[in-house]
Amino acid sequence: MKNLKWLFFIGIAVMISIHAALKDKGKDPLHKKIYITNVTEIKNGTPSNKTTPDELEFKDGKLFSNFLHEKFDIGWTKYVIEKDTTFIDSVLESEVRYFEVKSSYKDDDNQLTNILCRISNENIEGEIKITKNDKPKKQFEFIGSEKATKIKENKKK
Repeated sequence: MKNLKWLFFIGIAVMISIHAALKDKGKDPLHKKIYITNVTEIKNGTPSNKTTPDELEFKDGKLFSNFLHEKFDIGWTKYVIEKDTTFIDSVLESEVRYFEVKSSYKDDDNQLTNILCRISNENIEGEIKITKNDKPKKQFEFIGSEKATKIKENKKK
C-alpha cells in the first residue's frame, strides 16, 4: 500500500514536470522586449538626413511601433519569427542569438505595411515597406538596440 502511494506521488510529479517543460517550449523569446530605434525614410533609394526616434515593443506575439502608430495609425500587429538561431561570432568569439521577424498589416484602403526585423543579441535593424495596390508608396529603415531594463533592488529593512 505504501508503494502504491509513492508511485502515485511520483506519477503526479512527473506529469507536472512534463507539463511545465511543454509550456515553456512554445514560449515567445521576444515577449516583453522593447527596442529603442531611429527610423530613416528612404526616398529614391537614398536615406534622408532626418531620423525619427521610435520604440518597438514585442508582446504576446504582437509588435507595436510608436512611429507607425503616430504616422499611419497602425496598432499592434501579429508577427512571425521566421528564423531563430544561435551561432558563434568568429571575431568576438561569443555566442550570438539571431532572429528574423516579419509582420504585415493591411488597412481598409488596401494599403499593406510589411515590417522585417533582424535581431542580433540586443541589436535590431530592419525595414518597413508600405505599398498600395502592389505599388511602392513609402519605405523606411531602422536601427537600434534593446532598451535597458531596470534592476529591482532588494529593499533592506
